[in-house]
Amino acid sequence: MQIIPAIDIIEGKCVRLTEGDYGRKKIYNENPLEVALQFEDAGLQRLHLVDLDGAKAGAVKNWNVLETIASKTSLTIDFGGGIKQDDDLRIVFNSGAAYATVGSMAVKAPGVFHQWLRHYGPERFLLGADVREEKMAVSGWLETTDISIFRFLEEQIALGVQQVFCTDVGKDGRLEGPALDLYRKIREAFPELFFIASGGVSSLQDLDDLQAIGCSGAIVGKAIYENRFSLSDLQRYH
Repeated sequence: MQIIPAIDIIEGKCVRLTEGDYGRKKIYNENPLEVALQFEDAGLQRLHLVDLDGAKAGAVKNWNVLETIASKTSLTIDFGGGIKQDDDLRIVFNSGAAYATVGSMAVKAPGVFHQWLRHYGPERFLLGADVREEKMAVSGWLETTDISIFRFLEEQIALGVQQVFCTDVGKDGRLEGPALDLYRKIREAFPELFFIASGGVSSLQDLDDLQAIGCSGAIVGKAIYENRFSLSDLQRYH
């Protein structure tokens, strides 16, 4: 199971939100590159980089942070937040992202997303599925739709999507454990999918549990920043 550390960016700084609430943000480091270098030094290979300013504005904002980290580390970076237009996507790839992370657009503008898949290839995308009670949540989790996560994934996989991360909105940033039952169901429904768990990881036991149900990866954020375990502890999952 790959451990994928997360860096969330507001105004160029490394922050974490609780349940996606911009009013409940905590700044952990003024210098995201410093954080990324620590992850690289610990042997981690991937990075989940989220442009929270971009997500709010509906256009990529912190691409310079991506460019800096991509040019100064060898981390495989997925970048998301505010990718709405072709120009946003170009900026993200030109700035060094291996994958563009797309979530709400796949739900709200599937035609555009599917055009991107055809143009760049599905292997260049990490699909983010935000879920509340097995229904898709969009727009920074402000809206819950009637679309079932299972139906949504079935449609996207049919179009060639290979990697998906799923966040249970009620769990994110709360350090109360991941949505194991939901993830187990998704793993059983789509055993071939490179499935990444996201949200709620608070301990090494949580990571062991995710590995046990067959998750391909786990995105870890707040638990690292709150020192629930050390980066060296994560080497056992390499």
